[in-house]
Amino acid sequence: MHRIVVEGGARLRGEVRISGAKNAVLPILCATLLADEPVRITNVPRLHDVLTTAKLLAGLGAGVVYEGHAMTVDPRSVDSHVAPYELVKTMRASVLVLGPLLAKFGDAEVSLPGGCAIGSRPVDLHIKGLQALGADISVDHGFIRARSKGRLTGTRHVFEMVSVGATENVLMAAALADGTSVLENAAMEPEIVDLAECLVAMGARIEGAGTSKIIVHGVERLHGCEHAVIADRIETGTFLVAAAMTGGSITATHARADTLDAVLEKLREAGADIVIQSNAFDAAGNRGNGVNGGINGDRITLDMRGQRPRAVNITTAPHPAFPTDMQAQFMAMDCIADGVGVINETIFENRFMHVNELLRLGADIRVDGHTAVVRGVATLGGAPVMATDLRASASLILAGLVADGETSIDRIYHLDRGYENIEAKLSGLGASIRRIT
Repeated sequence: MHRIVVEGGARLRGEVRISGAKNAVLPILCATLLADEPVRITNVPRLHDVLTTAKLLAGLGAGVVYEGHAMTVDPRSVDSHVAPYELVKTMRASVLVLGPLLAKFGDAEVSLPGGCAIGSRPVDLHIKGLQALGADISVDHGFIRARSKGRLTGTRHVFEMVSVGATENVLMAAALADGTSVLENAAMEPEIVDLAECLVAMGARIEGAGTSKIIVHGVERLHGCEHAVIADRIETGTFLVAAAMTGGSITATHARADTLDAVLEKLREAGADIVIQSNAFDAAGNRGNGVNGGINGDRITLDMRGQRPRAVNITTAPHPAFPTDMQAQFMAMDCIADGVGVINETIFENRFMHVNELLRLGADIRVDGHTAVVRGVATLGGAPVMATDLRASASLILAGLVADGETSIDRIYHLDRGYENIEAKLSGLGASIRRIT
């Protein structure tokens, strides 16, 4: 089993290239099932979850070619509509093949998903949305079984609560439905916008992505396209927090600052100087995503001038508010910040599992329900710790960067689900970090 060992004390400096977004590429790869021609996706991060998705698509019969940071999916050879437990158990995003399989083939069987154990993420919101489109769905023996007689039918559907995954699943299914669908209380995350832009490139007719009301005019077929995945805002935020914690100065390249407003605001509040060089628009005034059309993406420079960060309060909430996927990293920063930070987690009920590991490093954290009060300490001390989920893994690495001595992080397979070569990227910024078998 692998572990990561961090020797604290280095001040991060330099440039780091941001990879494509994990939370965008997975639904986009599932969306390729809707096409009747090959689809080429670029800026694809090399992550364990991406490899799992590629295996899932190949298991359904699709042709999958993964070269460098590009993946081409040919859905014309799909001959199975069953997503088995063996693949789905490790990755909750696997449920996102449900909508495309149902809409394209009228038949889907998807095992109930797994993923990080950070709280209840029920699939009932997915099911109710697809039922509103006319699907016949049952859940038995650990499988979601969905059928439709002919094309799905456009509808108006209000999500009971904001759900990124449910919005994605229903949005993809609605793209091939007969008629117009109006999806209200939809998730507004940048990854939803990226998915919609890919679907539009495939021939879908979608309005309002990125708002709480998405209108989808169903079409009879979707064709092939090439689409570049948006920059990973969570990876970007993680490196910026790492620089802030170490008093360093880094530039994140190929980023998208416009997806990080809440995170950048809190980093400025912590005392960081942030400069954004934006190339997110081309000469014609069209927004790019850091890859296509000669657009180089944003450069986000954070400089702490060697200073200790100030503690900040955060409350997680759906986009455009502060993202739950950055909560653990900001908690790590508050652990060594000047002052007291109060962290309210409103999205997942079990997302403070990193607290006990941070306490092992000498942090001062008190948890009451969904609220954590973090009193900054002058120094942390290195110790063996264990990762409990993806973002917790990142928070422990960040804490290790500023701890006295050596921090050894076990169970880093979580980390490889969402960060591409994080130890190599941090090493490039001057961190003393290595992976050990």
